[in-house]
Amino acid sequence: MKKIILKIEHFIFITLTLAAGLNLLNLLFGFAFFSPSLSLYYTQFTALLLVINFILNCLKTKCRKIKFKNRITDIVFILVLMFVKDSERIFQLYLLGRQSFIIIRYLSIRKHEDSFFDKLSENPPIFVLLSFLITIFGGTLLLLLPRATAAGATTTFLDALFTSTSATCVTGLIVVDTGTHFTILGQLVILLLIQIGGLGIMSVSSAFAIMLGQKVSLRSESLMQNVMGESNKLDMKYLVKNIVIVTFIFELLGAIFLYFTFKSDFLSTQKAIYYAVFHSISSFCNAGFSLFPDSFVNYLGNLNINLVVTFLIIFGGIGFPFMVDIRRNLKKGFKFSRLSLHSKIVLSTTITLIVLGTIAFFIGEYNSEMENLPLEKRLLASFFQSVTTRTAGFNTIDNSELSRASVFSTIILMFIGASPGSTGGGIKTTTFWVVIIAVIAMLKGYKDVNVFKRKVTQDIIKKVIVLIAISAATIAFMVYLLFIFEPFSFEQILFEATSAFGTVGLSMGITSWLSSVGKIIIIVLMYLGRVGPLTLIYAISETKAKIEFHYTEEKIGIG
Repeated sequence: MKKIILKIEHFIFITLTLAAGLNLLNLLFGFAFFSPSLSLYYTQFTALLLVINFILNCLKTKCRKIKFKNRITDIVFILVLMFVKDSERIFQLYLLGRQSFIIIRYLSIRKHEDSFFDKLSENPPIFVLLSFLITIFGGTLLLLLPRATAAGATTTFLDALFTSTSATCVTGLIVVDTGTHFTILGQLVILLLIQIGGLGIMSVSSAFAIMLGQKVSLRSESLMQNVMGESNKLDMKYLVKNIVIVTFIFELLGAIFLYFTFKSDFLSTQKAIYYAVFHSISSFCNAGFSLFPDSFVNYLGNLNINLVVTFLIIFGGIGFPFMVDIRRNLKKGFKFSRLSLHSKIVLSTTITLIVLGTIAFFIGEYNSEMENLPLEKRLLASFFQSVTTRTAGFNTIDNSELSRASVFSTIILMFIGASPGSTGGGIKTTTFWVVIIAVIAMLKGYKDVNVFKRKVTQDIIKKVIVLIAISAATIAFMVYLLFIFEPFSFEQILFEATSAFGTVGLSMGITSWLSSVGKIIIIVLMYLGRVGPLTLIYAISETKAKIEFHYTEEKIGIG
């Protein structure tokens, strides 16, 4: 009996996989495999196969609870197909995702001793660098598909590569208008890249490993600890689970609130929902991609849009370790003293930078771009600009018209960026704070660098110095190259380069006018800014075993 069940299950698996393959071809190339009526019968047939598969599993396992839980999604989508009108496409997309997941699981369980993938897994930093490249390349190919580009428009390889890099690195710089140049398929590809890039390849891959029942290596845990900014030993399942849950909750709530504004702007409810979901994900992931050609300029005075988008940006950029720490703290009754040192620094720096940025933009634009605006709109625009400048990339005022004071403030905030373990870029808020307190400690003549009654180790200070030095050197070198190939002003090029490296996405209007060489330089900057100089350092240091020895000390003159 068991052999017969296994044979039937194998047949069902092959049939469902072939059906998923047809769905993929239909999605990508638009082949007219089925007429509308035949498509419905085909979809109902695949749903029937899932029902039979479920029954066979029950017979084989006596409907144990754990097996039943694994089939809940099948049941849900079968019910959607039965009771929701015109839901065949939704079911077909589910089948495609389901079968892809099963195939990935099958391949991941197979053992390949001494294979390339085994060696790659032993060096997580290299894995991060390559996985971002593979994701970017895959996104580029998908954006080059004919169905991804709107009728009458053409997407070149370089433009597709630029857009894919910008989305995966959650930057938001664009060379073509997202809302008009790409079709729904192209926009969904961009949204998927934003979600993967925002969560981070390590988080996504760790989530898949845990879902597939695989163990996460100690080296991967160590890298995640460095990337996520955690000082304590990681519980990978707990951290990854919280990352996924927190992301879903914030993006869902953001979409609901944004819908209340968009429903009055669009006649179609579906379009309002789509715009709300797209901008909610883009905001929380600090991506800055918008379906509007001028971002949120038309919503400058809209309180709902301004507050929802800024709070999504703040929570997306504050870091998952901070939110996990807050959650632990709230269970015991919130006290600031109970927070970890990392969380205290992140919270203090974030609030300080938002306040100072708001003041800087309010003063800088008081007699400039915001001169004719009422006081409440000036404050709202200044607050929005202060928040979005630190890696989000949306705007409610025209960046090309900013005063020089505001341009200078923007460049500083873009360079600092978001917090560790977040969806944002930059050198990070903790790095900036350590530099400030180290300078203060030196000026006061203190030997140790202390903050919140805790000592910052010399190892951390060294990493901070290296991180800032590499970041500044990278921007300086790329700016030099852009000066050679581009005709734009000093502030425009510095603004663009810093925006790319900080994965911000703000521009003074020169992105679409860059030469091919200029676009390649910006692509490299976006990639380096997202994977992070520290990841590069870890990648290099992992490849060689160092033998340490000490030379005789000798003083040198400085200053």
